[in-house]
Amino acid sequence: MTTAIPGRRRRKAASAPANTAVAYVRVSTDEQMQSGAGLAAQRAAIQAEADRQGWTITGWHVDDVSGGIAPDKRPGLSNALAKVRNREAAILVAAKLDRLSRSMSDAAGLLDLSAREGWQVVTCDMALDTSTPQGRAAAHMTMTFAELERGMISQRTREALATRKAAGVQLGKPTKLPDEVLRRVITEASQGRSLRQIAAGLMADGIRTGSGSERWSAQQVRRALDCQRSEHLTAEMFGA
Repeated sequence: MTTAIPGRRRRKAASAPANTAVAYVRVSTDEQMQSGAGLAAQRAAIQAEADRQGWTITGWHVDDVSGGIAPDKRPGLSNALAKVRNREAAILVAAKLDRLSRSMSDAAGLLDLSAREGWQVVTCDMALDTSTPQGRAAAHMTMTFAELERGMISQRTREALATRKAAGVQLGKPTKLPDEVLRRVITEASQGRSLRQIAAGLMADGIRTGSGSERWSAQQVRRALDCQRSEHLTAEMFGA
């Protein structure tokens, strides 16, 4: 058995291979058909930046969740972080900072972690390089506006719920829908999609109602939004 010698410094962890990067892309369900935030557009932006910088992309990691969910709750981002923290790559790259997180505290935690451990966070939208003081300052400014946008979404969602309550809609009815379907419905409603549009999208993707039917109506979408779990999930997703 090897015994540590008092006073001897431990060997510093090996550095990651130069010019290696892991790529992270994220969409929330309502964004899948929007080219500006879709997976293909993010991949293209990241690959173009990697080609320009001479990076080798060692892996692609994907999540289909809200940006308000903590990084350690997202399997794709957790795997990407494990790669840079284990020195398998030197850079974590995303198309936009809000793809990493819409929470200012979570994004700030990622930046602090990268600075302590010696890897970089780079985003393509503003050529953000957190290895420099200017890059870190720009990142914090971007996070501030991402937090503002998230707060505005939360406010619109609360106002919509209040309007339905004022109209006599009884909120809190239970549903058998899984949480991921409710999150999709809540997110699309907060982005201004109509009940009919949400219903059409659910049917197009083959998602069944709580009773197992293949057909969705606007009224069924409304009931999903009005259920008790939707209120809790809205608070979790948007900080309401």
